Amino acid sequence: MDLPRDAQHDAVIVGGGHNGLVAAAYLARAGRSVLLLERLPATGGAAVSTRAFTGVDARLSRYSYLVSLLPRKIVDDLGLRFAVRRRGISSYTPHRDTGLLVDARDTARTREQFARLTGSERDFEAWQRFYAMTAHVARRVFPTLTEPLPTRAELERKVADPAAWEALFERPLGETVEAAFADDTVRGVVLTDALIGTFTHAHDPSLRQNRCFLYHVIGGGTGDWDVPIGGMGAFTDALADAARSAGARIVTGAEVTSIATDGRVAEVAYEDAATGRTHTVAARDVLVNASPHALAGLLGAPRPPRPEGAQLKVNMLLRRLPRLRDRAVDPADAFAGTFHVAEGYRQLQTAYEQAAAGRVPDAPPSEIYCHSLTDPSILSPELAATGAHTLTLFGLHAPARLFAADPEGTKRELLAATLAQLDAVLDEPLADCLATDADGRPCLEAKSPLDLEREVGLPGGHIFHRDLSWPYAQAPDAADAADEAGGPGTDVTQATGRWGVGTGCGNVFLCGAGAVRGGGVSGVPGHNAARAVLEKAR
Repeated sequence: MDLPRDAQHDAVIVGGGHNGLVAAAYLARAGRSVLLLERLPATGGAAVSTRAFTGVDARLSRYSYLVSLLPRKIVDDLGLRFAVRRRGISSYTPHRDTGLLVDARDTARTREQFARLTGSERDFEAWQRFYAMTAHVARRVFPTLTEPLPTRAELERKVADPAAWEALFERPLGETVEAAFADDTVRGVVLTDALIGTFTHAHDPSLRQNRCFLYHVIGGGTGDWDVPIGGMGAFTDALADAARSAGARIVTGAEVTSIATDGRVAEVAYEDAATGRTHTVAARDVLVNASPHALAGLLGAPRPPRPEGAQLKVNMLLRRLPRLRDRAVDPADAFAGTFHVAEGYRQLQTAYEQAAAGRVPDAPPSEIYCHSLTDPSILSPELAATGAHTLTLFGLHAPARLFAADPEGTKRELLAATLAQLDAVLDEPLADCLATDADGRPCLEAKSPLDLEREVGLPGGHIFHRDLSWPYAQAPDAADAADEAGGPGTDVTQATGRWGVGTGCGNVFLCGAGAVRGGGVSGVPGHNAARAVLEKAR
């Protein structure tokens, strides 16, 4: 594994998550010599599949779990043997003994469900208009993610809908939601897409909620959140195969400790986990699939404030799906889409206020889905035949600050409160449906933001590495100049330039979620960083 100090690579990639693998595959296919260094024993980062429970043959997508922002272009360009499957049910939201089922395949059924919940069709009609608007924006914006960054004015012209632009890009999303919808439950279902991985509220003047919402509704040009066939690890395994097949060298158990650059040549130091020895390699360009916070540390530059994640991730295996209090809906429908728990509009605001004040919310909001209903291949045939199913729960408004004083105690408290909210809409306790592992323990694991930081390097547990950015250039002329100049005093954490991946150091690029147009399982930053390097080399 030891490489001589004078070894020369066209590119060294720091981090073997999915974006680093995308960049490696593109650069190697273009004939560049590529070395990828990954801290963990295997590639994949947060996009992996794991047998999480002892003696149980279920391959859970342990961290990230759905695909929305992955362009078909990347799959085709790299020749990946990977597929996703659309969920027929969009969502189910229980409310007392009834609920709202949104069936992506059956508009008439969805209309009936709105009438069942609200007593009228007013909000259904508003729903149709609202998501027709977001679909229009998705069709216009999504293709730009793998193109050079547009300016704000260029993107506004491309959207070509002043009302949609005003609603999504200019005004706090809460104003639009409250104007469009009357029912509190319906408002909450809409708002949740603005809160995934983002600790904020409907009327935040910074518009963090709008940026998060935008990325959640533009994926694929449709806004669909799809199930990765074979689990998320199937995607990153396919990427690793593509990178290796193209000639990239991948070294695992290699933790990068520093990057030194003069803007033309860089030296990357890493520690070999097997031997404890430190090695240094040279490269023309370095692509960093880590957070801007981590990048600053590697470069010895001032670190930005640590981001703060705000979620509880829970993986479960059930012997069978639980019965619902709402007897009109089949659990196989309810859990096939996104199952919203304690996510009414007012509930979301109350939970935010309580968490912002430093306490575990009384009614923690969460959303759940069952991968195995759409893709049973993640279970062994024997396990699937028993009626077993996976459940993935993503809890909102669980900021890292809550866990600082007592990480494990707070996690237990939050988990208990979250599952109590789920039990309140079930006709039987969830605990009665949990499978047990080979040691007789319930098949349930919970991850706090602090766990995510420790295990997969997400700073503060922030799943997007930092707050999401608008998908346009903030100040293109100044940004391009900064990219070319680099040098002392440059803010290396502020992604800039033609592709939104520059760092101010002329040969160091962000290729992870913290780049402009980063976040989610997309491969977009990896693609864009590779494009930036290839253009630079011309």
